[in-house]
Amino acid sequence: MLSIGLIIGALLIGLVLGYLVRRHQHRQELLAVQEQARKIIAQATAETKQRVQKIHADSRQETLAYQQSVKDELTEQKTDISAREQRRLQREKLMDQMAIRLDDQTEMLDERSQANRDQRQSVHLLQDRAEELSDQRETTLADQAGLTAQDAQEQVIQHANLSLKRDRDIEIKALNDNAEANAERWAKDVVLSATESGPQDLPKEHLEHSVTVPNGEIRSKIIGREGQHIRLLETLTGTDLIFVPDDNSTLFISTHDPIRREIARVALTNLVASRRISANQIETQVENALRDVNHSLWETGEQTVSLLHVGWMHPDLMKLIGRLKYRTSYGQNVLLHSIEVAQLTGAMAARLGYNTRLARRAGLLHDLGKAIDHEVEGTHVEIGTEFAQKYGEDPIVINAIAAHHGDVEKTTPLSDLVAAADAISGARPGARSESVEDYISRLRALEQIANEQTGVAESYAIQAGRELRIVVKPRELDDQAAAKLTQEVAQQIEDKLTYPGKIKVTTIRQSTAVEYVGDEKKKHKKKKKKAANA
Repeated sequence: MLSIGLIIGALLIGLVLGYLVRRHQHRQELLAVQEQARKIIAQATAETKQRVQKIHADSRQETLAYQQSVKDELTEQKTDISAREQRRLQREKLMDQMAIRLDDQTEMLDERSQANRDQRQSVHLLQDRAEELSDQRETTLADQAGLTAQDAQEQVIQHANLSLKRDRDIEIKALNDNAEANAERWAKDVVLSATESGPQDLPKEHLEHSVTVPNGEIRSKIIGREGQHIRLLETLTGTDLIFVPDDNSTLFISTHDPIRREIARVALTNLVASRRISANQIETQVENALRDVNHSLWETGEQTVSLLHVGWMHPDLMKLIGRLKYRTSYGQNVLLHSIEVAQLTGAMAARLGYNTRLARRAGLLHDLGKAIDHEVEGTHVEIGTEFAQKYGEDPIVINAIAAHHGDVEKTTPLSDLVAAADAISGARPGARSESVEDYISRLRALEQIANEQTGVAESYAIQAGRELRIVVKPRELDDQAAAKLTQEVAQQIEDKLTYPGKIKVTTIRQSTAVEYVGDEKKKHKKKKKKAANA
């Protein structure tokens, strides 16, 4: 019994000890698992914090970049809106000025109409009075002379005609002698006075042939994938777009048409400013540039016509005048040259007593053909004459356009004034890019070719080298030889010289005999008679 009790006690003690050991092991394992769990949670928490911080930093950077792009876009839009508002205000101001000018012209026309009516009424009264006096004079003459009214009238008219003819011949001769003696001095005075007071200095505008691209990103967008965007721009504007070698920031616009060049420049400038470059955006900007440039042409022509006070002009002619702003000749802007010629012509016409408004109009339109001479066949003189006739310009203006280079005969003094003003404007120092040495050398080369020919008395290169006049000796060359000489000189000029446009070669063969009839001859005979008596 004792041994059984001991065994049972040992078993109980063993069970208790096993339970205690098992409990201790379980507690140790639980502590280990809890420690491992805490480490895992701490590691996960640290990684989560790092990810959250990274996400916050990336989000903040993206937000700042987006805010900056939005601010840049808003700034560009504000600038564009401001520019459009400025243009709108300028157009409103121009419309107001036009309305005021129309009101002034209407009022002036009303005043002139009333003055004309009053003047016509006065003329009618004077005509009636003159008819009464004429009838009274005829009756008196018939009574005193015993002649019929018709016979008396014929005698009076015959006597008056003889007296007037004698006085007219004397006066004409005196005027001719005075004019021949003082013509050169008067001409120099008129030209000098007109040059000093006529033309106004206008700002010279440099015509851009390139566009600056700010960075490589914009350059890539302009070129597009496989060059699609730049080919679309070239097709829509009719130009060639070339990036300057060794300078990827400069895009050169190549074309012979200055209007297309300006349309391409405006469209590219707007695209670079907007930074949104796509096929649709390119088409939109080209359409906007075409509309803006066309409006600018008319606006420039209208401002020029208003500046020179040449009266009403057809809108198509004003648009052609605006095209001259983008045309140059020997480096000289044709619009500024035309304005200068108009002012010089008007100043000279005022000093000679001619119609100044018509003179300025002829000077303004004399180079009109240069606006489209690259689109229409013919010289700028022929094209300008055709358009002036088409739009009903005054025959005096048409002749001035046609004759300002000597292609046709000058029929009015204003044509001579326009030709003189054209030569002054083109020949003044600094007007054209051609150097004085090259200019003089070209003129001398023309004259040398002519002077080397047999039978030539003298030659003159005029019209800035556009015409060569040759005076031959009439006793050495007949008319047929003079014509042959003209052909030979023209052929040598074409073979030996480089010249712009065309050169007109004119050969003059003239023989003059002079004899005086009238008072001078009588005086000469009296002198001979006195000498014989002595």
